[in-house]
Amino acid sequence: MKNNSTLYLLIIGLILTFLSCKTSKLKNDNDEKPPNFIVILTDDQGWNGTSVQMMDDEVQSKSDYHQTPNLEKLANRGMRFSSAYASAPVCSPSRYSIQFGQTPARLKMIRVGMNTKHINHQTSYTIPKLLKKVNPDYKTAHFGKWGIGVHPSELGYDESDGITGNKDGVFNYKAGGKQWQNNVDEDPKKIFSTTERAIDFLKRQAMSNTPFFLQVSHYAVHSDVMMRKETLEKYKNIEKGTYQRHAGFAAMTEDLDSGVGLLLERLKALGLEENTYVIYTSDNGAVPIMPPKPKYNKGSNFPLSRGKWDAMEGGIRVPFVITGPQILAGLESKTPITHSDLLPTIIDLAGLKLPLQDDLDGGSFKAILANKGKGNVSRFSEGLIFHVPYKNGIALKRAHSAIIIDNFKLIKFHDSGELMLFNLNEDLEEKNNLALSLPNKVHTLEKALDTYLSKVKAPKWKPGITWKDKLIEKINSYH
Repeated sequence: MKNNSTLYLLIIGLILTFLSCKTSKLKNDNDEKPPNFIVILTDDQGWNGTSVQMMDDEVQSKSDYHQTPNLEKLANRGMRFSSAYASAPVCSPSRYSIQFGQTPARLKMIRVGMNTKHINHQTSYTIPKLLKKVNPDYKTAHFGKWGIGVHPSELGYDESDGITGNKDGVFNYKAGGKQWQNNVDEDPKKIFSTTERAIDFLKRQAMSNTPFFLQVSHYAVHSDVMMRKETLEKYKNIEKGTYQRHAGFAAMTEDLDSGVGLLLERLKALGLEENTYVIYTSDNGAVPIMPPKPKYNKGSNFPLSRGKWDAMEGGIRVPFVITGPQILAGLESKTPITHSDLLPTIIDLAGLKLPLQDDLDGGSFKAILANKGKGNVSRFSEGLIFHVPYKNGIALKRAHSAIIIDNFKLIKFHDSGELMLFNLNEDLEEKNNLALSLPNKVHTLEKALDTYLSKVKAPKWKPGITWKDKLIEKINSYH
């Protein structure tokens, strides 16, 4: 581990030196003002949890009950990625992946509640710190749910709410309580107070004419369910959907959208809209079935299978909308992307394309934005990797990993070696297991998955292992 850490630091040092050399050249060669960035990250919002239809030819890729008019406006002037994936089916691993451009498997951060001391040596390689290397004028801020074990300042953020988690998003947190009851509040999940802090940051950057990176990570729509009274009354009095039926959850979703609308309105009023990239996505998929439980057993993520906690499509495929300079309006991209792609894409849009390298799992999709949503993302490692190597008592209850290459997805269960293969272009529901009929495809994907997990020394499954509160020394002892 010591040798690997030393090699990692040497590589990072070379990259940062390269970036420093490039900074002055970028300033001289490009007189345009550096672009701004806003990442809006929601919590537990499913692929079809909004009223934006993520996929043009799939009407069920939007909610049949929730209304998000402000996100609709954003999508109408930007691009939707219908095959966008969170890096994990739970929150913390995805949040780490966004900041570092690496998979949870490589980071050895594969579930909520793990000890993260082993990640400290990597904090020189984050979105804020790399942006400041591209242009030292960038100001960076994070407001809302952090979900990471080190303070945001250690990752390069100038301003933040500190190390926050789910309990900070409610005034009367009741872990294990009646999380699906309708809790009325004027600032539900701190949507509006968090938005006000983000708006204040925007005002100050507009006044100082300073480029910025702002991440607003909302506590909504994670339970406990909280909403404004008037919004709840609205959803109590309109027809429920076939798949989504919880009035309080729908109201919380619209209140969240209202907060997004306030932020976007102020961005425009301050004259910042045209030079700002806005990215909207979720940390993982929605809870599989929301009370009151439907009479049928398809769940709120239908047509996607299962949901949060699993590497099935319902747990990892998420909404993704991006707007910004020269992005054509109203288009869908079918190109698969993942949260680890955000770091290299943002740095690329800021003016410097990072080289493909072994310790960076993501790739830039800047070229996709310029090519009407068409093309492929180049990454050092092949495929999108999802690693859930523990027995989750809530969901599938089996340790598993998955890999997506092109339109094929392989799921491997670690307790028995069982393999499942799906063609996602034809089978979003993951109902038709092709493992027996396409053995060569199974072999190719399984080899790629096993090779990657071995290379990054990903935590391995063993009976009884939960991987909660484990130090990296303990993790390495299982290899």
